[in-house]
Amino acid sequence: MKLAVDSSSFAKRYVQEIGSNELDRFLGSASELAFCVILVPEIVSGLNRRLRERVLTIAHYRAVKKQLLDDVRDATVLQITPSAVSRAVKLLEGNVLRAMDALHVACALEWQADLFLTSDKRQFVASTNSGLRSEYIGQPIS
Repeated sequence: MKLAVDSSSFAKRYVQEIGSNELDRFLGSASELAFCVILVPEIVSGLNRRLRERVLTIAHYRAVKKQLLDDVRDATVLQITPSAVSRAVKLLEGNVLRAMDALHVACALEWQADLFLTSDKRQFVASTNSGLRSEYIGQPIS
């Protein structure tokens, strides 16, 4: 299965929260893993926020960052191409969505992912509306 992940779902690999175990199951069944080029900076940004808030120690931050970079080493990094930008614009025009979230979905569509994982409710709705088979992991959608 060609699995595309967004930052909100893949971050669950490094921060234990609702959906972390579910993410591990999906990763275990994937034959290919891909993510938009913005995934690593977004996750590192979140980790740095936790470091500033003293939720993470510097040692834990470094260990988690190393694990993240090791985990993505063999994955496909999806680039933001003109076609992906065009798809992102259409997603933004038809959905309540942030720009970065639209780029994750657009890249997954361009790659023709078999499954897209997200932990963002609006991104889940937009990806599903676009015809992309998607799963929401985390808190139940109400």
